[in-house]
Amino acid sequence: MELNINPPLPAKRDFRIGILGSGFIVSDCHLVSYRKAGFNPVAIASRSRENAAKVAVRHSIPKVCNTYEQLLDDPTIEVLDIAVPPNAQLALIKAACQRKTFKGILAQKPLGMNYAEALEAVECCEQAGITLAVNQNMRYDQSVRAGRTLLENGTIGEPVLATIDMRGIPHWMPWQAELSWVTLRVMSIHHLDCFRYWFGDPEGIFCSTRPDPRTQFPHTDGICTYILEYANGLRCVAIDDTWTGPAKEGCPADIGIHWRIEGLNGLAMGDLGWCKDPYTSPSTIRYASKGDKEFHQPKWSESWFPDAFAGTMGQLLIALETGKEPAIGGRDNLKTMALVDAAYLSAEKNRLVKLSEIAA
Repeated sequence: MELNINPPLPAKRDFRIGILGSGFIVSDCHLVSYRKAGFNPVAIASRSRENAAKVAVRHSIPKVCNTYEQLLDDPTIEVLDIAVPPNAQLALIKAACQRKTFKGILAQKPLGMNYAEALEAVECCEQAGITLAVNQNMRYDQSVRAGRTLLENGTIGEPVLATIDMRGIPHWMPWQAELSWVTLRVMSIHHLDCFRYWFGDPEGIFCSTRPDPRTQFPHTDGICTYILEYANGLRCVAIDDTWTGPAKEGCPADIGIHWRIEGLNGLAMGDLGWCKDPYTSPSTIRYASKGDKEFHQPKWSESWFPDAFAGTMGQLLIALETGKEPAIGGRDNLKTMALVDAAYLSAEKNRLVKLSEIAA
């Protein structure tokens, strides 16, 4: 069965891409994947010119800018790839919109510090005539795409229950301490967006959180559990456990990210390779329908990190060449941002929060 694990790519791959940021996600994911796909990064800027220069050498990027502003002022750049902390992203989007020289922007998730800021970014790009897409890259994990295919072609049948169980210790970024964020806007946002990708928008969410004992800066969203309620009876449940037991304090570890979709006609289960060593391990899937004598277990060599990032940039470039909305457009991603804000509100108020309470 064709599971469509690989993302569609644009016919035109020479759009001139400018990169804002030079951290791990740019150097080890974005640019590795872009070069593999034949995309055209031509300039890079970062808070550290020295680091930007190192990344430029590694990935054969011809121009290193001294500042973000220098890159934004280059009228030959057609597409911006923004990979900076979320509290710096909106200002760069607004600065790009003021110049009105860019055709498209690929923004990082979360699109803003909250729903209101994300909405401001979307409206700013719409007014400037710039196509905005969001780097919700879990949608392009190969097992996640395979799960979507099994839903679309009827292999699973009508979904009844879906779960994501993350027992992982992500590499936290320094800016998280400043923002007092741990999991909901950094990891759970992937899972919330994944549920939307598979099943559409829920009616509401019930979320409960507690601090992660390992994370020392003040926060509320260390370990997160939540239930998404759909009008047709479907329930989606996630556990995002960044503690996983004392895995860094001397206890044997049991780490991984597993998903499961149970339908009226079949069952599919995925295991994400990102939490494994190395992080480039391919994800896997097992699935079966009524009448099958055993699970189907296809294999592939691609992995979420870095191969998914050709999909997130590719969907923007396809939008630019076709004039259609990106697969993960800014306007659509507002619903994911609303779910994240609803999760925080639910945890605070200890009640179900309707999506409509955030995104009227």
